[in-house]
Amino acid sequence: MHPLPPGSRLLFLGDSITDCGRDRAKDGSPNPADLGLGLGSGYALLLAARFLAAQAGDGLDIRNLGISGNRVVDIAARAQEHIWNLRPTHLSILVGVNDTWHHFMRGAGVDLPRYERAYRQLLADTYERLPGVRFILCEPFLLPCGVAASGWREEIDQRRAVVVRLAQEFSAVLVPFQSAFDEARLRAPAEYWAPDGVHPSPAGHRLMADTWLAAVRA
Repeated sequence: MHPLPPGSRLLFLGDSITDCGRDRAKDGSPNPADLGLGLGSGYALLLAARFLAAQAGDGLDIRNLGISGNRVVDIAARAQEHIWNLRPTHLSILVGVNDTWHHFMRGAGVDLPRYERAYRQLLADTYERLPGVRFILCEPFLLPCGVAASGWREEIDQRRAVVVRLAQEFSAVLVPFQSAFDEARLRAPAEYWAPDGVHPSPAGHRLMADTWLAAVRA
């Protein structure tokens, strides 16, 4: 059985890891030639390509609405336009690394209690408006190379724990990205999967797509 029923609308929300250079002017374009441009060049594109090929004729609508630099509060601020107005059947969210990164780099992060409050409120508000939506919550992740500083992983692990709690609370699919990258480092060094410790390489994005699909199918 396919993980996306016919007529499904799947939205990907997140930061630069999801955005991945997408052409925002092409989002929602009725021209099929614009679809790939609007999906970026990362895991969202790989997943969309897989679903659209396997389920041709099923009327799937798959959109990437990631925005580089977003924290959880930024996604919550655009929920009306990018979630509720679009009425997705499936909503995939990956957010958390900027909440940490912005804290360590320029004192503009989102602390852990606020991260959890904002994330929970976003999900609760969305479920109230779209009671049939299926949440797919992705672990934020970090690899020990590039910009990742000491102390980052400890905080990222705490954000992961928040996402695990929220996935249980909202009966959501949990995508274990950090675990997947930790296991992948047994096969190749961290830089192979994400050269700066945050943004995946092509191999890293393929790993993300495979991990996401396995979790949704489980």
